[in-house]
Amino acid sequence: MFRRLQYRYKTAEQVLAIRRAGLLTERICSAVRQRIAPGITTLELDRIAQDVINGAGASANFKLEPGYTHAICVSVNDEIVHGVPGARVLAPGDIVSVDAGAELDGWNGDSAFTVVVPGGESTMRHRRETLSAVTEQSMWAGIAALADARRVNEVGTAVERYIEDQGDYGILREYVGHGIGRSMHEEPAVFNYHVRMPGPEVRPGLVICIEPMVTDGGEETDTDPEDGWTVRTSDGSNGAHWEHEVAVTDGGVWVLTAKDGGREGLAPFGVEPSPIVGGDTPGEELTA
Repeated sequence: MFRRLQYRYKTAEQVLAIRRAGLLTERICSAVRQRIAPGITTLELDRIAQDVINGAGASANFKLEPGYTHAICVSVNDEIVHGVPGARVLAPGDIVSVDAGAELDGWNGDSAFTVVVPGGESTMRHRRETLSAVTEQSMWAGIAALADARRVNEVGTAVERYIEDQGDYGILREYVGHGIGRSMHEEPAVFNYHVRMPGPEVRPGLVICIEPMVTDGGEETDTDPEDGWTVRTSDGSNGAHWEHEVAVTDGGVWVLTAKDGGREGLAPFGVEPSPIVGGDTPGEELTA
């Protein structure tokens, strides 16, 4: 009567292939992040991302989503996720979330980061920088929890607990993380908050994206009726979005979209990344 979902645990060789897509995605994020400054348009950032993808002989996996025509999403201020690049000019003090991905040799990378554009009014800039920091650290709390977890949904419990300990923030409920591999979005769902069901077993070969989306106001959102993609906070509050692609290995976890495997981000939680035997050690970079 009830059908059990089948989860695609990967082989060591497949995780290594996904790692290459993850490192390419890291390069995309790095190139875009370096160019974020007052006066640049979100469409220019999209072109920078596409140039990196083209240079690697890869494909923009975001363009494989029906109806979406850009290499990245760029969300500004109250736009928390799925912002469509265009003519918008970034201003001092804007909080900017970039979601990027690539398909390389049939495997997918996916990652997101948030920055505050230099300048602007100091009180708002500080508020936005704090929001981004809380969101990023909640992601690392979830990744650290995965290293010892028995079931996937322990990740969401750790993310929510971290956020609640920092103050009054909203966690998006409609948008969650996901499995990844041959497709950019696979099972299982990876919640950013506690749920009653335990989720699938955590064991080597599980590859998921952990991506909290957090506001400094409420949790309600609206989708832009004109572009059909951009998700905004209903109350006009600021949003932040961080994401990494993570593999469970025999020794723990390995962050596939971080060059150091997640060493720096996991250090405050007492966790050391554990790469696949035969893969790169933390600190080394594979050539995509």
